[in-house]
Amino acid sequence: MPNIKSAIKRVKTTEKAHSQNIAQKNEMRTAVKRAMTAKTNNAENVETLISNAVKHVDKASKKNLIHTNKAARVKSQLMSK
Repeated sequence: MPNIKSAIKRVKTTEKAHSQNIAQKNEMRTAVKRAMTAKTNNAENVETLISNAVKHVDKASKKNLIHTNKAARVKSQLMSK
């Protein structure tokens, strides 16, 4: 644990940001999995689930949680039939 006040604050903000990043990444993964399973099962709400997954992937890519090439690859897999 750091002794300097600014370093203590930095540790707190880093932990908070880390937990937010992990939560957002988990939301993205869940949305992609739901869309993929709906696509394989020919569910009725496939369009909305795919658009929701694409939205989560774009947000994660914008915040550099995933690489832009991975985002493009995931979106391509979602859109393909």
